[in-house]
Amino acid sequence: MKQRLVFPTDENMGYLSKRGAHFGKAKFYTIVTVENGKIVEVEGVANPGHGADGCGNAVANIMALGADALVVGGIGGSPAQGFKKAGLPLFVDRESATVEQSVKRFFAAQLQQVDQGTCEVH
Repeated sequence: MKQRLVFPTDENMGYLSKRGAHFGKAKFYTIVTVENGKIVEVEGVANPGHGADGCGNAVANIMALGADALVVGGIGGSPAQGFKKAGLPLFVDRESATVEQSVKRFFAAQLQQVDQGTCEVH
């Protein structure tokens, strides 16, 4: 079974990309397609930004990527609730430096699944 995992990143270097601290401020989204626990495809797309619709637009941007899960370092309450309503599993990883490390932690069940914001500033 294939899964598409989306990671906010600050650079477009495939699975070696450094993960962004906050999904809304990331410059790129790195999309990793995994099959049977192995990376089979990696693509990077520019973050189109929040736009006039604020966080709702950010949720729509991620959902348009065909994501099966979103892995973030931090996220505000409004977008977290938006992903919950959209049915997209949301995971937090504050330890991995790169997408590759985060993918490994995801499949080792070392990431916490959340349905609320993780950033105190939101």
